[in-house]
Amino acid sequence: QVQLVESGGGLVQAGGSLRLSCAASERTFKDYAMGWFRQAPGKEREFVAQINWSGSSTYYADSVKGRFTISRDNAKNTVYLQMNSLKPEDTAVYYCAGTLLLRPRPKSEEYDFWGQGTQVTVSS
Repeated sequence: QVQLVESGGGLVQAGGSLRLSCAASERTFKDYAMGWFRQAPGKEREFVAQINWSGSSTYYADSVKGRFTISRDNAKNTVYLQMNSLKPEDTAVYYCAGTLLLRPRPKSEEYDFWGQGTQVTVSS
């Protein structure tokens, strides 16, 4: 079972930046498409971004397009989420997730394993 550990969350002012990291325990990390999701208090978990196994294809939610960038380093078994121009509405617990599907839909049910989450708080 692949284990994922997120880091990099914290408190930032609106307009600021954060970079989240998600480290995987398995060398087979390169076989997985990876995604980032988030869940705000009282809301359902929502898709943020995803990247295919090689890093050649990415997809973003409209709400973060142009501000967030997902990337991966298969040599380090790590996926990243660079978040710029942060807004208070980006406040949530951010989760990374992995799947063996080649072309997963941007839905949580497409993903097989999850990290524990990292809190991102954006103050106005």
